[in-house]
Amino acid sequence: MSRAPGALVGGQAVIEGVMMRAPSAWAVAVRNPAGEIEAVTHPLPRLSSRSRWARIPLIRGVLVLGESLALGFRALAWSGQRSMGEDEKPVTTGQMVGSMTLASVFFVGLFIVVPLLAARWGGLDASSVVFHLVEAVFRIGMLVGYIWLIGRWGEIARVFAYHGAEHMTIHAYEAGDPLDMAHIGVYRPQHPRCGTSFLLIVMVTAIVVFSLVGALPWYGLIASRVVLIPVVAGLSYEILKLGGARADGALGRILTAPGMWLQRLTTQAPDEPMIEVAVASLLHALTEEEVSEVKARGPIVPEALGAYGR
Repeated sequence: MSRAPGALVGGQAVIEGVMMRAPSAWAVAVRNPAGEIEAVTHPLPRLSSRSRWARIPLIRGVLVLGESLALGFRALAWSGQRSMGEDEKPVTTGQMVGSMTLASVFFVGLFIVVPLLAARWGGLDASSVVFHLVEAVFRIGMLVGYIWLIGRWGEIARVFAYHGAEHMTIHAYEAGDPLDMAHIGVYRPQHPRCGTSFLLIVMVTAIVVFSLVGALPWYGLIASRVVLIPVVAGLSYEILKLGGARADGALGRILTAPGMWLQRLTTQAPDEPMIEVAVASLLHALTEEEVSEVKARGPIVPEALGAYGR
């Protein structure tokens, strides 16, 4: 008898843990210095049920990206505190806004401004196809190089392994499989809806969008790139959504292939304790009815089920 698949969920690797987002809530689970799994749950209905703007193509991508960044920073802050055994301290709005601002400035400066200036200073005509291709090559090359470089750092390598645990757990849940090691372990660490894929789609989509801008002074080109970021993000989200919905078809495989390749750098094979944390995070993000459905499928990783405690 075929099993009923689970609803689509998302997630993010954090410090010594995993954040999972289900249709009605999001949760973070980490392994503390004592080796125990700690988790926290926050209710959060889908954005599309809270805002009619989030149901409009292109606009929804920008809104989803903004909310995902905010949740990601909150999850990272909490996981950093708990993984070091410190008392929980709520992240203030000012701290979150400041962190997001710094991250946005870093992203724009490194992956938007630097590739643009590199192509501009090469003496190329800013309205030519060659200019935009050179800019794109610099941008994608810097992204891949940056990911490869930070992956050499031991702590980031562990985050990448938790990233793999997150994806493998989501694969099993969405396929309707039991959440035990035997079933989760057969899945690959890459996932077609991953945020890493989104970043690469953004880089490729930017080639088309930025090529519509004519020849401008260097400061005008920088301003145009910044202003067009929401357009690029909105288009990229629709492409990612289309590819994820058709991941098993030819079109889906074509759209998701570059991102899946890049995920070979951002995901690593996790160990069993990491998968236990990922499953615990997912259970905390699901409703009691959804957890009951998961239990009916078959065995669940014991330590994750023990950490769930409901």
